[in-house]
Amino acid sequence: MVSKNQIKLITSLQQKKFRNVEKMFIAEGIKVIQELLNSNFELQYLYTTLNDFDSVKPSQKAIISETELKKITALSNANSCLAVFKIPNPNPIKAKGLILVLDDIRDPGNLGTILRLCDWYGIEQLICSTSTVDIYNPKVVQATMGSISRVNVNYMDLDLFLKETTLSIFGTFMDGKNIYKEVLPKEGIIIMGNEANGISERIDKIVKHRLTIPRFGNLQQTESLNVATATAIILSEFRRG
Repeated sequence: MVSKNQIKLITSLQQKKFRNVEKMFIAEGIKVIQELLNSNFELQYLYTTLNDFDSVKPSQKAIISETELKKITALSNANSCLAVFKIPNPNPIKAKGLILVLDDIRDPGNLGTILRLCDWYGIEQLICSTSTVDIYNPKVVQATMGSISRVNVNYMDLDLFLKETTLSIFGTFMDGKNIYKEVLPKEGIIIMGNEANGISERIDKIVKHRLTIPRFGNLQQTESLNVATATAIILSEFRRG
């Protein structure tokens, strides 16, 4: 059974301000929850309509009805389970390897997909501007399919970080150099910009290496690629180099 107080707490975690206060977030679906259970994330409580997750202590698990699950889910179509986890402190940034930086990414689906791409391409560090959508937004957590547990994410003032780094800084622009013709390093910072406006003007001034993904269509009328799609191409090229 889920009490009224539990329902109130869990549904409040759909909002960033309450996640920040409670230092907790929700995850839904067997795969996502199992990935988090296998990681360093600390489980607070698990609600499931099935008698599964045998590794979870009985004191941290409740078997509930589908009706009860619908009262706490953030999904339009409830899965079979929902878990509440503690939000961990991010690890300090290490100035080595490839680091992906997101400048004002607003769509939860895009951020979730980009996190999965980081996991796929072995990008262990992701830095987000303070205006980027919250990584613990339920839609982001769902879209990561568990990759959230394997990528270190920090939110910070990008200007300050980029001005202090000794790594080469790459940015994606419509007027940059053809990425397929560039010799790309094994270490560096790659910046991806906002879905509608690209990299902000203040960050643009800090970028030392401007890259673009060329268009091959005859009409050349497509304005831009989806930021997650562009990220996949960019990371693939850096890993090939």
